[in-house]
Amino acid sequence: MSSFTVHGRFNKHTTGVILLLICILLTSCQAIRPSSCPFQYPQARCLPSFPDRDGWYGADGAYSIKLDEQRTLWLFGDTFVSEEPKRKDRIGMDVLLGTTMAISTCSENTGFNIQYYLKKKNGKFVSSFGNNEFLWPQDPFIAKDTLYIPLLIIIALPENPSPFNFKVGGHKIARIRDFQNDNPNLWPVDYLDWTNALAQGIEALATTSVVYDPYVYFYPLYRYNAGNIHIWGNILARIPINRLEDPAGHFEYLMKENIWKKNLQPEEAKIVFSAGVSELSVRYHPENQEWMAVYLSPENKGRQLLYSTSPKLEGPWSTPAPLIESVAEVDPASPLYDQHTFCYAGKEHRQFACGRDIVVTYVCNSVEDIDKQESFIRKNPFLYRPSVVTIRR
Repeated sequence: MSSFTVHGRFNKHTTGVILLLICILLTSCQAIRPSSCPFQYPQARCLPSFPDRDGWYGADGAYSIKLDEQRTLWLFGDTFVSEEPKRKDRIGMDVLLGTTMAISTCSENTGFNIQYYLKKKNGKFVSSFGNNEFLWPQDPFIAKDTLYIPLLIIIALPENPSPFNFKVGGHKIARIRDFQNDNPNLWPVDYLDWTNALAQGIEALATTSVVYDPYVYFYPLYRYNAGNIHIWGNILARIPINRLEDPAGHFEYLMKENIWKKNLQPEEAKIVFSAGVSELSVRYHPENQEWMAVYLSPENKGRQLLYSTSPKLEGPWSTPAPLIESVAEVDPASPLYDQHTFCYAGKEHRQFACGRDIVVTYVCNSVEDIDKQESFIRKNPFLYRPSVVTIRR
């Protein structure tokens, strides 16, 4: 039977979580590569963890991309921040709205090491991207030696209850041609606005990104409601790599007949993943010559971490199956459970997997008002930070 290990913040709490058998071979990262272990050290020493340091005290998102043989870039959404070191709770702590970044490495002496690079302006923590804008990160990708970081333009809706007091107002891309500097906040960045290049109804474009020449593929979260037509789910879109700088008129969308069209007709759109998730991963597994999607189902507060496989990006995709029996934070039998908790942001990180292993993160949040200082999320720092799940065969 496979073994199940949770690394990071749940080591001492998570017991009794049982792994369901997985009959798949798992070996690749975002770019297709041979099956191998990416580390010269024991894998356990190089598995991700997210300790509090550098002013960072928890965040969601946790998209990652391998920059080179040594470095992985991590992108987080709204982040708890504080100048005070070694905090044991978040009471009175600020929440930075937007994006924060970190770089992780692995060495024989330190094992996995992550350094958060929080940006400051006039002595105050600010988002890594955007000026006077609220931008959330999506799945980054590298094409023609350029790093692209998709960003959601977020519009606050203060009249709505937290944490759903926002809407997506558009899509920008942070374009970074030189990412060699150790400090990502020093990378030269310019922005591409893709908002008007996308079909109406796309709420989140780069829920996951796949570079598969000569295109970049995305699985947008799509919603359409008009008359008797109600559509919700993840569709498939693509754009030629040589049109990333000038995307207008060059996006294509997959239709039900497996035909690509530039004009997205809602009733003809092919729903690839009916779960309708805002974050997931799609990565290639060369040993099985298939793609694997990993995501957290929004049902039952995000209790199931699911996977699905396909020989092609277009599908057909297998019936979703669980990777683990249940997510502890929303399991009433778990000591981590709270009635206000919900979980999301499930995704795979292939650059940390050896052989047939699979490494996944997810994040749990709370529907309690974030401004309530005695809330569960502020009193319990294990919540609202990436949880790392390693599944071994």
